[in-house]
Amino acid sequence: MPRPDGRAADQLRPVSIERNATGLAAGRVLMRAGETIVLCTASVSNDVPPWMAGRGKGWVTAEYNMLPGSTSPRKPRDRQKVDGRTTEIQRLIGRCLRSVIDLEALGERSVTIDCDVLQADGGTRTASITGGFVALVEAIRSTGLDPGAVLTDTVAAVSVGLVGESPLLDLCYQEDYAARVDMNVVATGAGRFVEVQGAGEESTFTRQELDALLTLAEQGVARLAAAQREALGADWPA
Repeated sequence: MPRPDGRAADQLRPVSIERNATGLAAGRVLMRAGETIVLCTASVSNDVPPWMAGRGKGWVTAEYNMLPGSTSPRKPRDRQKVDGRTTEIQRLIGRCLRSVIDLEALGERSVTIDCDVLQADGGTRTASITGGFVALVEAIRSTGLDPGAVLTDTVAAVSVGLVGESPLLDLCYQEDYAARVDMNVVATGAGRFVEVQGAGEESTFTRQELDALLTLAEQGVARLAAAQREALGADWPA
């Protein structure tokens, strides 16, 4: 079936990773995936959570937020209590970034990745992971450490899904809303999976369909890794 933006089934939305975008954080990346735009910043502090103190290891964590104007209708700000979806996504981002870092090599310091969605059109969590990794590289470099000695691999993420009978890569919101199966896949540059989140929406799927989606996701992650590498240039850690 034709896609809303005319892409082929295995085609990513246009990707842009802009470094030194704005702000004063050590890492500052504006990540665009089609109409989805996420500002990913990485800040470094020379301490760790109390439960990690004295262990000779650092920590990487993440916060995620959709700004009020990122959607229509307006999304209310998270004030006193962070909603369940936000909590789940920021834990996902933190897990995925920690999967490719040697926390002992980082030393007793913390890196916080803040992912603020400026505009949402599907795939905000996957864009946050992909852009957040680039911000993480910049933050590590700001400490004087060699990112290549701290990071064990690279990481990126993409969505896939079944819309009707068609397996599609990198769903926009319209496709995500219509998908009978929706999946987010996180993988390293070496092709190892970090996390696979998938479910049927009032539907089931076969092993053959699952394999087709994972193959699409692998292709998408490889292309995103190439975009990360192009953005980082000589700072590429792998």
